[in-house]
This record gives sequence, structure tokens and C-alpha cells, in this order.
Amino acid sequence: MRLAIIALAAAGAASLGAAAMAARPSPLGPPPPRGASLPSGQCFRSHDIRNHTLADDQTLLMNVNGRDTYRITVGGSCLGGAVSSDPIITRNPPGSDIICRPIDMDLAISKSGFEARCIVQSIAKMSPAEVAALPKKLKP
Repeated sequence: MRLAIIALAAAGAASLGAAAMAARPSPLGPPPPRGASLPSGQCFRSHDIRNHTLADDQTLLMNVNGRDTYRITVGGSCLGGAVSSDPIITRNPPGSDIICRPIDMDLAISKSGFEARCIVQSIAKMSPAEVAALPKKLKP
């Protein structure tokens, strides 16, 4: 009986800890709505991607041409277990390397020689103020 009470107390403490972690706000704020695309003046070419950082299991931040930062939100947790030094792989539909919409980006993360393919849900260009507010470790 005593062991069961201890186990229940430990489980309760673990769930409270998980709830507290889930309630912690992201430094990025809420993600863009699913399907969010870029206006034509903000589209970029895949070969202009210079660097990336993983913000969480569903968010990739990309530096494009050394001056713009884009927030890429993916479905599921395809970025789970990846680190920012893992290479990203982008493939383009035949005849185009311009990325404006989630469907334009075929994205994968290479982990130990294996590809984890991601379904891109939204793409948004971050404002200079949003980029400046990022913690240093999240700046691509």
C-alpha cells in the first residue's frame, strides 16, 4: 500500500512538472496558422538558405542570404531528436527553386545518415524586431 501511494505521488509530481513545462511560453510566440504562405515579395530561393536553427520539435528558423530569417513550422515532431548542426535537406519541384508556400518546400533533416522527412505546415518571414528578441542560441 505504501509503495502504491509513493508511486501515485511521483506520477502526480511528474504530471505537474510536465504541465508547468507545457505552460511555459515559447520565445517565438504562437506559430503562424497552418497553410500560411509568403507574399510574393518575401519568397526566397532554396539555394539562398545560409544557416538554420531548431527552435523546438516543430519549428525551424532559417537564415536566407545572411539578412532575412524565416520561421518554418512542420507537422508532427519530425525535428524531435535533431540538433541544429544536423544538415537540412531541401528538394525542389522540377523547374523551380522558389519557396513561397509550404508545398514548395520538400524538407528533411539528416540524422546519422538517415533522413527524417517533414511536412511543412507554414512559412513566415520574421520581422527584425522578432529576430532581435530571439535568445542568442536560437538565432540562425
